[in-house]
Amino acid sequence: MPKMSERLNGFTESIIRKMTRIANKYGAVNLSQGFPDFDPPKEIKEELIKVADEGPHQYEITWGSQKLREALSKKQRKFMGIAIDPNKEIVITCGSTEAMMVSMMTVCNPGDKVVVFSPFYENYGADAILCGAEPIYVPLNPPEFNFDKEELIKAFEQRPKAIILCNPSNPTGKVFTMEELQFIADLAKKYDTFVITDEVYEHIVMKPNKHHYMASLPGMFERTISCSSLSKTYAITGWRIGYVIAPENIIENAKKVHDFLTVGAAAPLQAAILAGINLPDKYYEDLTELYTKKRELFLKGLDEAGLKYTKPEGAYYVMIDISEFTDGSDVEFCEWLAKEVGVAAVPGSSFFKEDVNNYIRFHFAKNEDTLLEAIKRLKTLREKAKLTRI
Repeated sequence: MPKMSERLNGFTESIIRKMTRIANKYGAVNLSQGFPDFDPPKEIKEELIKVADEGPHQYEITWGSQKLREALSKKQRKFMGIAIDPNKEIVITCGSTEAMMVSMMTVCNPGDKVVVFSPFYENYGADAILCGAEPIYVPLNPPEFNFDKEELIKAFEQRPKAIILCNPSNPTGKVFTMEELQFIADLAKKYDTFVITDEVYEHIVMKPNKHHYMASLPGMFERTISCSSLSKTYAITGWRIGYVIAPENIIENAKKVHDFLTVGAAAPLQAAILAGINLPDKYYEDLTELYTKKRELFLKGLDEAGLKYTKPEGAYYVMIDISEFTDGSDVEFCEWLAKEVGVAAVPGSSFFKEDVNNYIRFHFAKNEDTLLEAIKRLKTLREKAKLTRI
């Protein structure tokens, strides 16, 4: 038989999705895969019922329905502070996962280099490899997860085609400061590099932190490809609706890639989500308050359980230092945690390029009762760990 693609030699299945299966196997509280256990706003659900009856049920325009592109361009203009042409500067995709892949395939040729901060969402390295590009990993140093400016300069000196920036960050919850973004922007302009942003948590940023859009910085719109989705903002992770915002010359090519990858996102869901995008600004204020309360509840529980963590500034993830419980595999620790303690987490090593095994990631996008049950179980971790060195 002929050999299969060598690109896949270094690939494993998604550890995040695997941990959901392990959680289900042991009946653990699933704080691994980052999806809510609560419903989207009632306005969206009501609109979905209406669309199910009235349609549309056939293909939409490949790069997204006219109404959705217009609504998104209006919303993002308000938050990003830049004008966005709905017909020339936006493409609707099947989630931000496709948005990122579309962006990579649009700008990268085989052999190009791409800067990726580590720890990183597991898809980024895979996206680069599938495009035939070579990742250059720059560490975000724990526990604050800040980058060393000299290391980033050395990465740019290799003349990368693009840098991937997840802000707010998955898995760390880091929100990049304006100073950090400007430093990255200056390097991107100096070395003629694209910036591909993943901003799916743009509306989940806890005060006093503030989300700044790379595309809104002076001179950066023309080289920034902004990717996001509606999944986290409206608690509809199963809908898989994302988008790419970029200048017309980039979007013209992104449309081609998107067309041949997936043709288009689901037409009924594009219609139904308009009810969410048209919600008043108070929705986003309430969203910030909601996740701030969830964060404080969960972190208080971690304190009571005596666990060490880095306080997240945005998104809904928290990195836990498990070095006092194990000097072995974080993967084995997470499986033990799900089985013996009843809480599922993601091994931190799945996010790090470096040899790091002392972190796991929880998420707190859950109902209060779910978080309280997880906290109750985590309070037994220390005693159970004394019986077994994992």
